[in-house]
Amino acid sequence: MPEHYFSASPQTAAKLREIKVQLGGQERTVTTGAGVFSGDDVDRGTRVLLNTTAPVPSGNVLDLGCGWGAISLDSALQAPDATVWALDVNTRALELTASNAVALGLRNVRTVTAAEIPAELCFEQIRSNPPIRVGKAVLHDLMHTWLPRLVRGGSCEMVVAKNLGAVSFEKWLVENFEATHEVTRIARDKGFHVIAVTKR
Repeated sequence: MPEHYFSASPQTAAKLREIKVQLGGQERTVTTGAGVFSGDDVDRGTRVLLNTTAPVPSGNVLDLGCGWGAISLDSALQAPDATVWALDVNTRALELTASNAVALGLRNVRTVTAAEIPAELCFEQIRSNPPIRVGKAVLHDLMHTWLPRLVRGGSCEMVVAKNLGAVSFEKWLVENFEATHEVTRIARDKGFHVIAVTKR
C-alpha cells in the first residue's frame, strides 16, 4: 500500500532539505522533507489561503494538518502574541514544524497530536488546507471535532481545490453546521476556494 502524507509514521527516507519560502511577509529559510504534505514548497492552495484569510488574532490558533509548518509558521510570525497549535498525525511533520519554529526564533508554536490538545481549549481561529484525500468520513469527523471548538465569533478558514470537491464540501458544511455557524466562500483563485466557517 502506498504511503501517504497522512501516515502517522512515514517509512520513506526523510531526505531533508532547505528551501526559501515567503512566510509572514518575508522570505524565510525552512527545512522540509519527504513523507510530508508538499515537501517541495508552499503548495498553491496554501499560498491562496495565506494571501486571502483574515489577520491572525491573538489567543489560540489551530493549524489543522500542519505538514512541515507553512500555515503555523506564517501564523506565529504574524501574531507573536498568539499561541499556534500545529496539529498533525504525521510525526515527521510535527518534527519539521517544531524545528522550523526553533530556527525562526518562534516561541509560540506548539506541535501536537489531537490527544495533546486540552479538552477545554477553544480557538479564536482555525486555518487549514484540510487533508481532503483522507476520505469523506475522516474529513467530516475532523469538522465535527474542531468546528465546535471555535469561540463565538471565531472563524475556521480552509482552502479546498475545486477539482477535489470544494463545492460539495461547502454544501455539506452548510447542511451540517448552519444552525451554529455561518458558512461563506471568501475567495476563489487558481482553481481553489477559500471557505470560512464562523461560529455564531
